[in-house]
Amino acid sequence: MRVLKFGGSSVGTPDAIRKVIDIIQQKRQQGPVTVVVSAFRGVTDLLFRAAKEASGGSDQYQDVIRELEKRHVDTIKDLLRVQTRSEALTRFKMTLNELEDILHGVSLTREITARTSDFVMGFGERFSAGILAHCLSESGMDAEFVDARELIVTDSHFGQARVLGELTRDSIRKRLSGDPVYVVTGFIASTEKGVSTTLGRGGSDYTASIIGAALDAEEIEIWTDVDGMMTADPRIVKRAFSIDEVSYEEAMELSHFGARVIYPPTIQPAYQKEIPISIRNTFKPDHPGTVIRKDPSKSREMIKGISSIDEIALITLKGSGMVGVSGVAARLFTALAHKEINVILITQASSEHTVTLAVPPESSSRAKRVIEREFRPELQENQIDDILVEEDLSVIAIVGDNMRQIPGIAGRVFSSLGRNGVNIVAIAQGSSERNISFVVNRHDQSKAMNALHDAFFLASVKTLNLFLVGVGLIGSKLLELFHNQVEALYRDYQIDLKLRGVANSGKMLFDAEGISLDGWRERLESSSDQTNLNRFVEQMQELNLPNSVFVDCTASDEVPALYPDILNSSISVVTPNKKANSASQEYFDELHRIALRRNVAFRYETNVGAGLPVVATIHELVTTGDHMNRVEAVLSGTLSYIFNSFDGSVPFSEIVRQAREKGYTEPDPREDLNGHDVGRKLLILAREAGYRLEFEDLEIENLVPEGARGAGDVESFFKKLKEFDGEFESMRAEAAGNQMKLCYIARFEGGNGVVKLERIGQDHPFYGLSGSDNIVALYTDHYRESPMVVKGPGAGANVTAGGIVADILRVANTKAQSNAG
Repeated sequence: MRVLKFGGSSVGTPDAIRKVIDIIQQKRQQGPVTVVVSAFRGVTDLLFRAAKEASGGSDQYQDVIRELEKRHVDTIKDLLRVQTRSEALTRFKMTLNELEDILHGVSLTREITARTSDFVMGFGERFSAGILAHCLSESGMDAEFVDARELIVTDSHFGQARVLGELTRDSIRKRLSGDPVYVVTGFIASTEKGVSTTLGRGGSDYTASIIGAALDAEEIEIWTDVDGMMTADPRIVKRAFSIDEVSYEEAMELSHFGARVIYPPTIQPAYQKEIPISIRNTFKPDHPGTVIRKDPSKSREMIKGISSIDEIALITLKGSGMVGVSGVAARLFTALAHKEINVILITQASSEHTVTLAVPPESSSRAKRVIEREFRPELQENQIDDILVEEDLSVIAIVGDNMRQIPGIAGRVFSSLGRNGVNIVAIAQGSSERNISFVVNRHDQSKAMNALHDAFFLASVKTLNLFLVGVGLIGSKLLELFHNQVEALYRDYQIDLKLRGVANSGKMLFDAEGISLDGWRERLESSSDQTNLNRFVEQMQELNLPNSVFVDCTASDEVPALYPDILNSSISVVTPNKKANSASQEYFDELHRIALRRNVAFRYETNVGAGLPVVATIHELVTTGDHMNRVEAVLSGTLSYIFNSFDGSVPFSEIVRQAREKGYTEPDPREDLNGHDVGRKLLILAREAGYRLEFEDLEIENLVPEGARGAGDVESFFKKLKEFDGEFESMRAEAAGNQMKLCYIARFEGGNGVVKLERIGQDHPFYGLSGSDNIVALYTDHYRESPMVVKGPGAGANVTAGGIVADILRVANTKAQSNAG
């Protein structure tokens, strides 16, 4: 014999009820069946509203009655043929009249007792079970409606009555002894005197379990609208998936800490009789769902699931007067129990100096008063400090029988949360070692759940949530590269890339579900949200996603000013923008200090040499104990191109114009020719090597002739520059006459940095440089005689975007704190 329970969502519409009928018919062919049914979805809430309106003296409760009548009558008419619906309508109307009478009485007295409330709340199940029984009869089955008040006997604790086991067992066995398909009302019961009670919200599951245990059922099936118990709440963790099997203990732990798919007391009756409970999806009847049993099949997963309670309050009792004093905990929990205050979690310091407990937020003020009253003498004598109440918190639990056998579970939990900046307020671990529970700020609940789910269930998959500012040449190329590679990144490297936010100088766009990498431009252009950098950061912080990466592809001074706030939010930063790292030494240090403290990445390989591995190489050399003695480099692709092309056949000013037309220079070439960009790059390399200096400490030769510096627009500048073509040609010719060439070199040695135009001979390692290539020669203790040389394209959207991609992937693979760690 099987007991089938159908929840409110399973009987929420006529079409859903038809699916339920199909399921019952199939199960009936396999053997005897007893059905337990909840109220139609939303009906219990309507009953609660009607009771509230009536107790307030409002006649609006009658509107609710009319709404209930219409919904149930429409359902009867939809499901039953005209010839057979009369009896169903009559029974429903009689039950509805009973409800209307009791609510009329409540409206007259303007008072509703707990006893009356229980009576009112049970009408939903009486309506639905009666209708389903008629539908089953019409489909050809021998079906019989049974009011659970005839079966389940409880005490008079209205709202959440305690079942009297022996009396209930006898009643069930006596009443459900025949062969029909019994359709039983869930949720409701009665006292020995026949007074209506309820078993608590979710009590229909409990009803099914009680009946199944009493009848020694083969299995208890809970039919709902999800595919069984999930690894996490799918509303919070989008990639949660169903669990095949769990033990009774695992299910109890998960349901206690918020897994709503099953009502916690449901498990106990089945557990005592070792009856499996399966949780199935009414709308996917072929899906196997989850089976709760004594000895589930062995799983390779470290844990079975992650559950959470959205909102709790923490109450802390502490003081020197508690140390070594017996009976403190007993007094505390006895006092709370007498006032029926539910304690969700308990943690106590080993010194006995502190006891912290979690309670529902609506109970926090009452719990504080109870504790203050119980410990008034100790509070007056300052043996116990003031009772501390913290609210707006959530509790998260990771659960699994395997946790008892695998070391390092707690380490993985704390490491995953720490990397994402989630602070743990309190922690508790049961003696069974199958549950680690901890309290976090409610704002961090979703981030913590997703981070833990990835860590335990998708350990091989690295999720990255990208937020990009700047979609010019480099930013657009970056998104193009990711669009081309996103499937391969997931397939070959298990990196799941999601673009969550993007902005240009005019508009910005956010989507918590992700922005398509092939449709981002159209969506951004159609966005009505004007770009505000501070608001962009705020929205990124409000989304509070794990493994978030902010990518700055601008040349702006404003964006780097936001880096401290971003890093402090445990969001990694990847950028080709040199402004932050070439600002003051103090600011450079601050950014690296925050990244280290927050355990996030600050990566900027493309600050120097575009995609060339220069910054990372220096960092690794220094980290492994080497010492940087000297750096010589050509660090401007623009100036490299200009002087490699300047052979005397074309005037210098024309070479500069050609470089601008090819996109090698900034819109105003003076920004390249003044040497400041090269100086910033040299400064970054020196700082990466461990030297402390400011931009002003560098000696930089400005290649813009003094007479051309004050020119207004770019065309005016070119006219002025043309006047100095002769001077540049003289320098070139003189060098060529000595078998030398001009090269704009950045050099750092002995703590001093110099950037200037030099004449180099054929024996110089930079003499053979061509095109827009960069080259860096590193002289260290380990590379004293023959330097380490890094050479290649140092400019261009493709190589720069490629370097940014590499930095982002390093974040996924290492989550390192510094640029090259």
